[in-house]
Amino acid sequence: MKMFRVVVNGSEYKVGIEELAEENPPQPTLLSPAPPAVSVNQQPRQATAKRPGKLEPPVQETHTDGETITAPMPGTIIKVTVDSGTSVSMGQTLLILEAMKMENEIKAPMAGTIKEIKTSQGTSVNAGDILIVLAP
Repeated sequence: MKMFRVVVNGSEYKVGIEELAEENPPQPTLLSPAPPAVSVNQQPRQATAKRPGKLEPPVQETHTDGETITAPMPGTIIKVTVDSGTSVSMGQTLLILEAMKMENEIKAPMAGTIKEIKTSQGTSVNAGDILIVLAP
């Protein structure tokens, strides 16, 4: 019997392979998986369950200054379509965020006035970064 080490999705398994004779083949033997090898500078990866589908809308937080509109994902601001002090209607495009070669329109969640724009064209943003403050 020959022993082999097999790595599947980061988990290491030891498997034995035996050449079968023509008559009465032996039953396979399952070996328990070995714990995954982790180097000193590497932490084991945590499985994250993400469902494909629609993009979550930007998070809005209400403050005394107004409602903040945050980036739903990391990306680059490629266009800001409003100015500070502009009145906007619900659903109006405020800016365009490019992420993974896709242009995503960030829209106003309510009617109001742009109180402050906290980003500009060409700026890289992370998920959760405040983009615009919208006053009712």
